[in-house]
Amino acid sequence: MTHVKATHRYWVKAQLPAALEPLREIAMNLAWISYPRAEDLLRRVGEGGDDFDGLDPISTLAAASQEQLDELAADPTYVARAKALLDDLRNSLQTPRWFQLHHEGELESVAYFSPEYGIAQALPQYSGGLGVLAGDHLKSANDLGIPLTAVGLFYHHGYFTQSLDENSWQREFFPDLDPATMSLTPVEHRVTVPIDGTEVVVGAYHAQIGRLSLYLLDTDLPDNSERDRRITDRLYGGGPEKRLRQELILGVGGMRYLAALGIHPQVFHMNEGHAGFLALERVRLLMADHGLNVDEAVEAGRPANVFTTHTPVPAGIDRFPRELIDRYLGWWCDATGVAVDRLMELGHEPGTEPGVEFNMAVLGLRTAASSNGVSQLHGAVSREMFQSMWPGVPVEELPIGAVTNGVHARTWISREMHDLLDRHVGHNWAEADADRWRTVYDVPDDQLRAVRSSSRDRLVRFTRFRLRESQLLAGQSPSEVEWTDSVLDPRALTVGFARRFATYKRATLLLRDMDRLQALLLNRERPVQFVFAGKAHPADEPGKQLLKAIAEVATDPRLRHRFVFIEDYDIEVGRMMYQGVDVWLNNPIRPREACGTSGMKVVFNGALNCSILDGWWAEMYEDDVGWAIPTAIRGDQDHRDDIESHNLYRLFEEQIVPLYYEREGDGLPKPWLDMVRSSMARLCPQVEGTRMMREYVQRYYEPAARRSTGMLADGAQSARELTAWKQRVTGAWPKVTLAAVHDDGALSDLGSDLTVSATVELNGLTSQDVEVQVLHGPVSVTGELSTPSTTAMQPHDEQPGVFTAQIPCTRAGTFGYTVRIVPAHPDLDHFASIGCIAWVTPEVGSDDESV
Repeated sequence: MTHVKATHRYWVKAQLPAALEPLREIAMNLAWISYPRAEDLLRRVGEGGDDFDGLDPISTLAAASQEQLDELAADPTYVARAKALLDDLRNSLQTPRWFQLHHEGELESVAYFSPEYGIAQALPQYSGGLGVLAGDHLKSANDLGIPLTAVGLFYHHGYFTQSLDENSWQREFFPDLDPATMSLTPVEHRVTVPIDGTEVVVGAYHAQIGRLSLYLLDTDLPDNSERDRRITDRLYGGGPEKRLRQELILGVGGMRYLAALGIHPQVFHMNEGHAGFLALERVRLLMADHGLNVDEAVEAGRPANVFTTHTPVPAGIDRFPRELIDRYLGWWCDATGVAVDRLMELGHEPGTEPGVEFNMAVLGLRTAASSNGVSQLHGAVSREMFQSMWPGVPVEELPIGAVTNGVHARTWISREMHDLLDRHVGHNWAEADADRWRTVYDVPDDQLRAVRSSSRDRLVRFTRFRLRESQLLAGQSPSEVEWTDSVLDPRALTVGFARRFATYKRATLLLRDMDRLQALLLNRERPVQFVFAGKAHPADEPGKQLLKAIAEVATDPRLRHRFVFIEDYDIEVGRMMYQGVDVWLNNPIRPREACGTSGMKVVFNGALNCSILDGWWAEMYEDDVGWAIPTAIRGDQDHRDDIESHNLYRLFEEQIVPLYYEREGDGLPKPWLDMVRSSMARLCPQVEGTRMMREYVQRYYEPAARRSTGMLADGAQSARELTAWKQRVTGAWPKVTLAAVHDDGALSDLGSDLTVSATVELNGLTSQDVEVQVLHGPVSVTGELSTPSTTAMQPHDEQPGVFTAQIPCTRAGTFGYTVRIVPAHPDLDHFASIGCIAWVTPEVGSDDESV
């Protein structure tokens, strides 16, 4: 048979009866399609379907038969349910939420820029954790009523779909995505962005996320050249030049598109360095609108910018060579009158050769007054990674904070668990506080086990279905794939592992001892089964080798009924796994997992985590909510992998498996269910996305809006004054010194105060320009201050250049102090931001530096 490929496509869609028009509005709102009532209605259109099929509402409506639609339109009960649901949707868009009810600050609007968004399976514009987090960010912001508008790119081929060849090697396919078949509306506005000497025309599609708007920018327009139309063809496709072109569209084009829509945000949130060029566009606009020079414009723009970093490794940061910056941002230099050398300084990482490479994370950190990592540990790792930007400042004081990620629980939770929580925690369980979540302890064993069993059974059916389909597509006959009908046991302990196949995530850690693995898989009385899924980046050969190793075990006839790999990992595969597994496995190389939100999603579904103490697990783990894999701290990586693989097996053999199969007289696994309840009661209120978003509002968005309003008032006069002050301070700072430090005795009585005085030379600066600080606290065996307290020293009334402070002696023991001078200004976001700090040196006289 000759295979003929279609050169053109067209759609034939049924006409939606007037009585069913509410379905269209419901289907166009991506925050609603995963809610049970909406899902029930839309699945009826698709003639039911399996409860594990991904729901694509617009395609479902478009492809439905006219007979099916007419039949539903003639069903008064169905029509009434659709109308009632639409009424609820519209009411939800107007009902005051947390932000409207509890917020009294200046914040009115936030713009959120991200290169990818994992909103729903029906909108495949994501590759992994960064995009899925961005989707949960939007949905959680909607739940709280936060006034946020999002900007991204529309990728016509998405990321890629995955299949494995006969050698278990990953193959990538890039589908053609038609926005007309998605929950998207084209927007009429057009803007242009200078790209390599051409004004590239940028359009957009609009997605509705509850009450929030997401604009996905697109260059695939007839006005553009063929090359420029392909700027938005693939997510993370091509090399550095392609990435730079995309990021200019996102940052510069996104800013221009919001302006064209009449949207003028107060706060600009950059989700990773990919969005960093928005800061340069803001600098250009501030220079043009307020007559500022480049330094003043950077100061004027900084307060409104929030930068979130997601990578704990330098290799994950976008860096562009000077040649590309010169070529693609020459227009910006011409428009602002700024030399390329000065532009390169904004992206220069100290310690690297100046003027050679432009670091997008450094640009974000330098142009944002607020920066954060995505877990407490990741915040600490980020401070270590970027400490060269603030020389002389203790790493723990660097201006990079942390907001631990959260997940949008309603997106990831099973229908059965959703209903259980509705009954026991309350209808708005997703926003419940810790006190209300403790009601989970009262859920009866049989109800909790029934929910877990139902979800596991669905995962088993889903896995068998996906394995069968992939084998048939690979050319196997129906008789050859009959083995898939018996894959997995609905009653066996089921462990899940699904993520990007990057080497540091160590997907193959389990394979380091195949004898022990087979003993777990093939145990007749207490079997363990593993479900794997994930993609390797198309250019990541080592990652593909890891995936191949997993897939080869999954095709071993002796093991394939207990060890499976599901191809083409996406949101729907993730949902099935999060809902159906009993244990979620995560074993990265610490501390290279920034957060690891997949483990959060299983918590709401009653599964338990077994993880390296990395990311979010490092701060939330307790011994009665899951398991921590002991880490090795010495030796090369291969040795560490051996030790940690052994530790992982010990956990399964000695703790996890025995606990799961322990049964009471009634046959219920009560000890296991007790741990599940503890996990849910303690962790759910901490890992829900609304907790994350409240933190962003209170700690970042509201202060940013307040500071930005002040900085831009009166023609940005505060920015001008702050810039001049910084220049004056940095000019004088090389000769700012601590001339002498004294205290009133090496031995103090408990309950007394130690008086410390410092004589300083300010080189023309005043006492209002600086803060002289004494850092004091217990002294470690190495002579370092452990957890020091900071006390501001006050200028002496009668002795110019002398500052004093009282240190209370509230505990007995050995203590110490040191003194430093830092810049101080009412509009300075952090003392370290201008790189000036003066410490007392060992040569400076002191009666005694320990008490």
